[in-house]
Amino acid sequence: MAIVKMKRVRLIALAKDRDALLSELLHVGCVEIREPGEAGEDCETLLHRDTSLLADAKDGLTQLQQAVEALGKYAPQKKGLFTPRPKMGEAELLDEGKRRAALEKAAAINGHAKAIGQLSARETRVQADRLALEPWSACDVPLEVKGTAKSAMLLGTVPATADFSTLAGALDEAVGAADIRELSADREQRYLEVIVHTDCRQQALDALRSFGFSFAQLRDLTGTVSDNIRALGRELDEISAQREKEIEAIRRMGPSMDELKTGLDRMEQVIATESVKERLLTGGSILYLEGWASVPEIPALEKALAKFDCAYELTEPEKEEYPQVPVELRNGKLVRPMNMVTDMYSLPAYGSVDPNPLMAPFFIVFYGMMMADMGYGIIMMLLSAVILIKAKPNGATMRYMIPLIGLCGISTFIWGLLTGGFFGDLIPQMRGIITGVDPESVPLWSLFSPLDDALAVLVGSLVLGVIQIFTGMIISMYKQIKRGETMAALCSEGAWFAVFILAGAGYAAGKLTWGLIAGLVVLLLTQGYGKQGLGKITGVFGALYNGITGYFSDIMSYSRLMALMLAGAVVAQVFNKLGAITGNVVTFFIIAMIGNTLNFALNILGCFVHDMRLQCLEFFGRFYEDGGKPFRPLNINTKYVDVEK
Repeated sequence: MAIVKMKRVRLIALAKDRDALLSELLHVGCVEIREPGEAGEDCETLLHRDTSLLADAKDGLTQLQQAVEALGKYAPQKKGLFTPRPKMGEAELLDEGKRRAALEKAAAINGHAKAIGQLSARETRVQADRLALEPWSACDVPLEVKGTAKSAMLLGTVPATADFSTLAGALDEAVGAADIRELSADREQRYLEVIVHTDCRQQALDALRSFGFSFAQLRDLTGTVSDNIRALGRELDEISAQREKEIEAIRRMGPSMDELKTGLDRMEQVIATESVKERLLTGGSILYLEGWASVPEIPALEKALAKFDCAYELTEPEKEEYPQVPVELRNGKLVRPMNMVTDMYSLPAYGSVDPNPLMAPFFIVFYGMMMADMGYGIIMMLLSAVILIKAKPNGATMRYMIPLIGLCGISTFIWGLLTGGFFGDLIPQMRGIITGVDPESVPLWSLFSPLDDALAVLVGSLVLGVIQIFTGMIISMYKQIKRGETMAALCSEGAWFAVFILAGAGYAAGKLTWGLIAGLVVLLLTQGYGKQGLGKITGVFGALYNGITGYFSDIMSYSRLMALMLAGAVVAQVFNKLGAITGNVVTFFIIAMIGNTLNFALNILGCFVHDMRLQCLEFFGRFYEDGGKPFRPLNINTKYVDVEK
């Protein structure tokens, strides 16, 4: 079906039917409701924006996300690598009672998580207080005691660079007699206890401050430092016990993880519906909406709307509306994985050509040609099959990427069979270690070798490139002719087709010079089409230069097919030979597998990137019209469960 046809929907219904109507549209899943356009603006004096509970729904989603995160942290679940998503009926997914129950559990979990956060913050403060007291632990005088009637006690610090003997001498000289004790020291400070006569307190302070003395910041504590440290230790033990109780409470709710994840999916449907409500116009007793509907589902849409007292119209979009029409691509199983490529690049514009059916054979063949190894192909096919069977991926990317890996794996295996590659030359090298026979004397069967027939592989790569470029040119001509621009098509791509045919015929007949001259004449007669006066002359020379250099560079870009095939084969064989040097089957196999794993990991991504470049630049550049807006209908969209309608 390629690009799905769309029709504009305009609908007026009773306001009392709003929720039921949106529920039906959610079930049908074929209408994208947009902001009201001209029809809505004409009614602004009568209608106003509808209200919604979107903020509350988003708050509920946040609560569920926080609860799932807390369970994942404190009560993680062990699941298989390819665990499939549970299945659920649509009515069960939209069950409001179960959604409220999930929110209540999320609130309870979040309450425990909040308590844990508060306890952790309190623990940090207590630990900081204990660390601040530990340097003073040698002081056995209660902290509320600042001295006696005849003596004053000073607790403070000086920089670690201060010399204690010099400081003590300066203090004795200032006050005559003083008792100074270093309680402890670290890399930054010395912690001092100073006892002087009350009358000499100020002189002692003056002497100490000359060495950078500052009073200890011990707040209004009572009791000895050791007493306070022990009290803080008991408080830390209490905090730890309370936190463990809160964590245990969350762990007991661990079995609720699936319910909370399903709650996330339930809340996503609520958010989708509430978001749509904000795009509706209402006048109290009626509501108005407009948007786009996919044509294949229109019978189901009309059946759903027949349940309500409403008036609606479905109209074909005008040409000038095409930039606003959303785009949905639908293709068969073999072509559908190509949506991954177009999604990464840009969707085609509505009313243009879907490139996926045209690109699929080239993408798959090119990828396999660059990888070209039976072993790698088998791994890709098995990986794709296991994930599809076990996990049944349905995400936005995985549902396309995994089948695409399988298709490219088939192509990789076939090309590997043609080139005789199985993890490089693993089998001949292993057979050589076991039997002593030269591996190069008994290679695997191959139609051609990337190493020995590099020139033939290069020519084949360029031929494949010419075929793809010609395909793009044919599509471009078809589009122009369909628009009524037949002469433009014949004088652009048609003229270059003639040039290639004349040059090929001349080469085949041994008259290449005459074929090129004939092609040049064709270009001189056609490349000035549509231009006036001097523009005809400049247009001809510009078209000649741009055309010749452009086609040459585009065709040469396909040499990367040969380069990557050759590089992959060489890297694999190098690691195999490194392993074979040991002469031991076990060490050979280990070294060969490590090297082939690295080679496979590098190439599986590298081949995809280079394949994407060939499609997006050399192929798409000839006919592709991008800029399509994705079709986002109001429908059931889940992350954790599969819905069975």
